[in-house]
Amino acid sequence: MALLGSDDFEGQECVRVYIAGRLAEAKRVEQTLTDAGIDYFVNIERFERRLFGVIQREYEGVAFYVPLHRATAICELLRRARLTAGIEE
Repeated sequence: MALLGSDDFEGQECVRVYIAGRLAEAKRVEQTLTDAGIDYFVNIERFERRLFGVIQREYEGVAFYVPLHRATAICELLRRARLTAGIEE
């Protein structure tokens, strides 16, 4: 169980559960999912965050996708690992 290609999830509805804006953050998410035996795939995507709560900025990050039926439990796993900044609800 680990990082797979998006083709490995063909026929399954997948959702983005996390987007990491920094490499260190992405590595922590990857390690958390791998240690838990969760299959996932990643994609580089653009996302927006507010700088100082006002200025909207666009960044590129690592988006983590999992099967829809597992998303809620995986988000809870990430919260318990204190990976909350990029959780997608």
